[in-house]
Amino acid sequence: PLRYISKYSELVRREAEKNKSQWKTMGPAKVAVPSPNHFLQKHSKEPKLAPKKKEQEGEKLLPLSVPGRTYHPVIRIKKNFIYKNAVDVIRGKPKMPRHFCVDTRQGDKYLLEPSGLFPKYIRKKNYGVIPKYVTQRNEEMKRAEEEYQASVLEELKKKAMKTLSEEERTNVLKALKKNWEEINRAFQTLPIITDTRYKKMQKEELELKLQQLEHDIAAIEKHKNIYIANV
Repeated sequence: PLRYISKYSELVRREAEKNKSQWKTMGPAKVAVPSPNHFLQKHSKEPKLAPKKKEQEGEKLLPLSVPGRTYHPVIRIKKNFIYKNAVDVIRGKPKMPRHFCVDTRQGDKYLLEPSGLFPKYIRKKNYGVIPKYVTQRNEEMKRAEEEYQASVLEELKKKAMKTLSEEERTNVLKALKKNWEEINRAFQTLPIITDTRYKKMQKEELELKLQQLEHDIAAIEKHKNIYIANV
């Protein structure tokens, strides 16, 4: 067979040639040579001030005017800081002495209040009071426990056994006895000789039904309170 040649080979070749980097050539790159007329002149690199803007027409400086009668100059009053500091000290409250604790004979001391030895927290108004967030959390936990107990009781009530009333018990007993009479009548009409398999099966089935009905009738007559589970 002939060798497979892709129909896109020419397109791929043109794309590769088009996207080829310009600097991937042999030898140094061909750049324009600077002109000899553009040489470095004297003081060309020194910073220059911006040119002054010419006054446009209609934008002339206003002449100096005399202040009006309502003008009040700002009078700066010199303060006597020495006198002011003396008055503040005289009128101010005296500083309370700070409590120190000395633990060595060389006189090393440290402040007593931040050390934890000074009983400042027990003197607070809210000392020993349960915080609000703890009380709120305890109330939420108690409310959740009560809701859970209520849901459990509701679920138990739903699953609780139902008590059969006396009227329902009498009706069920009458229905069972009536059913027993019908099956007993069908059992009495069976032939005496059971020589076939079908007759034997029919007789055994009627006997089992009679036994079950007799057991249910005896249980209902024996027990006055009958409970029915909700399954």
